[in-house]
Amino acid sequence: MSPPVPSKILTDDVSLLMVLIDSNPHFWSSIKPHFSFSKFLSHVLAFLNSILLLNQLNQVVVIATGINSCGYVFDSSSGSVSQRAESLLPKLEEFAENDESLSERDDDSGNGVGSSLLSGSLSMALCYIQRVFRSGPLHPQPRIICLHGSPDGPGQYVAIMNSIFSAQRSMVPIDSCVIGIQHSAFLQQASYITGGVYLKPQQLDGLFQYLATVFATDLHSRNFLQLPKPVGVDFRASCFCHKNTIDMGFICSVCLSIFCKHQKKCSTCGMLPNVCRSIFGQAQTRDPSASQQRK
Repeated sequence: MSPPVPSKILTDDVSLLMVLIDSNPHFWSSIKPHFSFSKFLSHVLAFLNSILLLNQLNQVVVIATGINSCGYVFDSSSGSVSQRAESLLPKLEEFAENDESLSERDDDSGNGVGSSLLSGSLSMALCYIQRVFRSGPLHPQPRIICLHGSPDGPGQYVAIMNSIFSAQRSMVPIDSCVIGIQHSAFLQQASYITGGVYLKPQQLDGLFQYLATVFATDLHSRNFLQLPKPVGVDFRASCFCHKNTIDMGFICSVCLSIFCKHQKKCSTCGMLPNVCRSIFGQAQTRDPSASQQRK
């Protein structure tokens, strides 16, 4: 009898959970009367500790997502003994101070809440997962959960979509828990494309219950559960010229750049409309003399 082939994962119920926390101070100050950041952290810490208690081999990594930066604030595998999630608080406070100092130098959110650097935190999570993949033949099942509340930043559209497709190629689901007032089109697409779960809690006071019942289950156990399904997904894109979300636009047939208005020249690849057919959605007219010569 031949020996069994070693699996690439430890067991079905061992998870590597990458948690992206939105630490945008402008967003949390806007909803502070209803739900404060400290109360949000109390729910998240209880959820992270429950993940670590479910299986001693589970691993949790927390990435803080600020306005101008993002960084690792907790890694349960970094110490010799298992750590509790409360140990992330000093690093999170230090990160918030550094990010606030950067926002004071370059304040782009003076007109509103401002968007968080979601593209950066997604890239960091995927880089960490790839490092785990290459560390050895055995590794836990990775997944990403975004605890996000800030509005989408259209300027990050390309970077976020690249991260989404990279996660899909690596078979890493992206779960989304939206805390803000509005839905996130980016996270709707991320969860839909990667096979994750998208949820917008109706009552934030019961956030831990939502996290524990929906996002605490491992990928294998999800096959036996009725998880919430999105009612609709906003597939609208952002134009490359003004970074605005558009319903209809013009697409370069060479580099697939999206523009809200017809361009004489593609600003991304420099292609001219008369060089390539169907550039920017307009098909080039055929020359009748050329067709006769072909006959």
